[in-house]
Amino acid sequence: MDIMCVMANVDRVFIGLRRSILHDLKLHVEPEYRRGAEKYMKEGIVLYGVRVQRVRKISAEYYREIREHGKDYIFGLCDRLLRSRYAEEKTIAFDWAYRLREQYEPADFNLFQSWLMRYVSNWGACDDFCRHAFGAFIYQHPKSLPNVFEWTSSKNRWLRRGAGVIMIYSLRKGEHLDFSFEIADALLQDDDYLVQNGYGWMLKDASILFADRVLKYVVNNKKRMPRRALRYAIERFSAQQKGKVMGG
Repeated sequence: MDIMCVMANVDRVFIGLRRSILHDLKLHVEPEYRRGAEKYMKEGIVLYGVRVQRVRKISAEYYREIREHGKDYIFGLCDRLLRSRYAEEKTIAFDWAYRLREQYEPADFNLFQSWLMRYVSNWGACDDFCRHAFGAFIYQHPKSLPNVFEWTSSKNRWLRRGAGVIMIYSLRKGEHLDFSFEIADALLQDDDYLVQNGYGWMLKDASILFADRVLKYVVNNKKRMPRRALRYAIERFSAQQKGKVMGG
């Protein structure tokens, strides 16, 4: 189907679909949960106040209604949900995108990158998208890794954080360790604490399957690595391994 026809169909369906989704979300709003989550996230997030587990359940219910449509159609719905300020709608969009992972194609990188640049404004959304949908894409299409490396020099903090977090999906499957070290090298002395958390987390999860190599990397770079990133990176290490990092 012509892409313009697909988008026209999306526009016709979206208003009613979103109205129904919002109705279901608002049945489960918890003001106290919203206040706590906003305080925890600290910045850049607007919430209805629905617990993530419930949001994902609602997402699954509505995905069953749309899953027979093509990928472009569903991505169009995702794009429109992402335009909302509310985190719950973004969670649904990223969940639907992840459910399409068996249909990803190399050209989808540009769309996903545009979502990260345009619609992500807090670390929760960054991590949700990069650990799941975008992370799965990179695992499947490693020829896009050089594009990810370019994020490390971006002024956009979510691209820089995302450069680390996006590797977690592949690392947990035993892939792309060397490239992940290149990402860590590029971000090593980044002064943004959220970026430090991101690549530190990447190294922490790399240590699940590559403990010896991550330990060596951390020992070699500990004098230049910010304390926050170092603390994340060694979190899974044994007391003996942590002693090796912190000593000498």
